Parts: sequence; C-alpha cells; structure tokens
Amino acid sequence: MKEPPGFLAACRCLPVAYTPIWIMRQAGRYLPEYRAIRDRVSFLDLCRNPELAAEVTLQPVRLLEMDAAILFSDILVPVEAMGVKLDFSPGPVLERPVRSRMAIEALAIPSIDEKLPYVLETIRILRRELAGTPLIGFCGAPFTLACYLIEGKGSRDFATAKKLMFSAPELFHDLMDKLTLMSIGYLNAQIDAGVQAVQIFDSWGGILAPADYQMFALPYIRRLIRGLDRKGAAVILFIKGCAGLLELIRDCGADVVGLDWMVSLARARQLLGPRIAVQGNLDPTVLLASKDCIEGAVRRILQENGGLPGHIFNLGHGILPATPVDNVRFLAETVRRLSGR
Repeated sequence: MKEPPGFLAACRCLPVAYTPIWIMRQAGRYLPEYRAIRDRVSFLDLCRNPELAAEVTLQPVRLLEMDAAILFSDILVPVEAMGVKLDFSPGPVLERPVRSRMAIEALAIPSIDEKLPYVLETIRILRRELAGTPLIGFCGAPFTLACYLIEGKGSRDFATAKKLMFSAPELFHDLMDKLTLMSIGYLNAQIDAGVQAVQIFDSWGGILAPADYQMFALPYIRRLIRGLDRKGAAVILFIKGCAGLLELIRDCGADVVGLDWMVSLARARQLLGPRIAVQGNLDPTVLLASKDCIEGAVRRILQENGGLPGHIFNLGHGILPATPVDNVRFLAETVRRLSGR
C-alpha cells in the first residue's frame, strides 16, 4: 500500500516515509490528456474555466501519482486583473507596457473575489477532488511580474526593465510596492480558498547581481511573505538562478527554497541551514535521456541531500514538452524506491 504523501511534512523539515515528489509544469504539454484539452480551448480560456483547470491540475496526480498538485493557472493572470490586457501568442504579451508614473498609477489593486473568481473556484473544486493530496497555489514574485510589465513580453535579459530599475529607481520601487500589495491579496485569497502551500516564482530573479537583488527584489519578497495570513500553509520561494542568492534569502521567511540544477543541493543545504527545506533540483533535460541516466541522477541528488529531513524532489525548472510520459512515471517510482525507509 502506498504511504501517505509527505509533502507538507517535508515542507516543515519533518521525517517522511519517502522523499515526496512533484514537478514544475506537471500539468502541461508533455501529457497527451492535457494536449487533448488544449486542442479545444486557448490557454487563457483554460485558466478561466474552473472545471477544465481543475481537470488538468488533476491529470498528473491521477496518472503519475505525484505527491502534490499545483493549481493550473499563470503568474500573469492577476496582472490582467490590475487592468493590463494580456494575451499569449504563444508567450505572454501585454498590450501596454508599464513604463511611466501614469501607467503605474493606473494599475488597480483588484478584489480577488470579484476579478479572479475562477481561480478561487478552481481551488475549491480541487480540494473536493484531491482526496488528501496537498494543493499548491502560487504567484509571480514582484520582481518577475515587474519585468514582464515593463518589457511587455518575455525577454532573454529584460534589458528595458533593468534600465528603468537603474535609471528611475523611485519609479521602479513604486511599481514593486503595488505588485507586492496585489500579490499579498492574491495569495491570501488562495489560502482562504483552501491551498495548503504557496510557491512564489521569481523566474527572473537570477538576472540580478546579489547586491541588486538585495536592493530591488528581496525587500518585497520579505514584505510579501510577512503579509500572508498563512493559516498553516507552507511558503516556497523559487528563484531561477539562485546560486548567488542563497545566503541573502535564508531569512526571508520562506519555509522551503526551490533550487535550479545549477547549484549543488548539498551546498544549498549548508548555506540555508537545517530549518529551511529545499526543493529540487533535477535538470529537466535528464528526463529526455535513458532510464539508467535518470536513476543515476536521482541517486546523486538524494545522496547530496544526505538523508536530511526537509527535501522535496522536483525539477530545477519546468518540465520540457518533449519529455516522454513514461520517463516521468519512472522518475516518480525511482525517487520513492531509492528514498523509502
């Protein structure tokens, strides 16, 4: 009989029967069942349909027995509720980039119940359907949201956003203030609706030098986490490119720090200390390789953790669309087999 999931216990650095596993973007294009739904609806329409969003959230839990589900949505959904028109073609495109004081002042702090009821309804459906599997909500970190708002779309270096940050810091801080306030309300609404953990995605935090992260991003991460009425929910902070930032974020208030594959898990545990759990950190491209390669990578990561409590197995970033489903299933089975007590 399968042991009960230990995800929430691992978030608190408590002993578990085996290392729990979930993967970023686990509801996604690598699953034929997901693609079948996406053939019928657009990405944003899928996010806005509670029944369909709940169904794709449940798919990897049912098919692959993941130890946690993560709400299907997008980090930019609440930005649209602030008054910025959003589209995906296929990546995010914002109709009017936010680069002036007038544009920042025009951003509204939305009532989540009124503007994003479909997100909250998706959560309520999932809590009824998950039968004990924990549910993770999420938001984009203020810095990452600011990058998209200023740039107006995705970018390799977000040079326009960083230029504004350096040349007009007061303006940038005003934008960060507003995004932080919105994010506090958004995550609190998700917690009230029933999520048992929340992940803050700072997907672009790693493009900043440590000194700049400390000045322009970290204060808002701290304020966001302090503003949460957790009700027992665990808080995970994931920064892509986190290697040079671990000592800075150690005291930010997160229960768990997500790690990409460009940092040693053992080194991260040493820097973060025994009271902070870690999540990660398999390179997603390993899942394109042989099962022997996957098993070897799992062994290495588990050995780097050294048997310490407080490890959640995950990828170092989102799963790639070309990943064979059978390799994901093998990954989950291998993590349980090699870490089980």
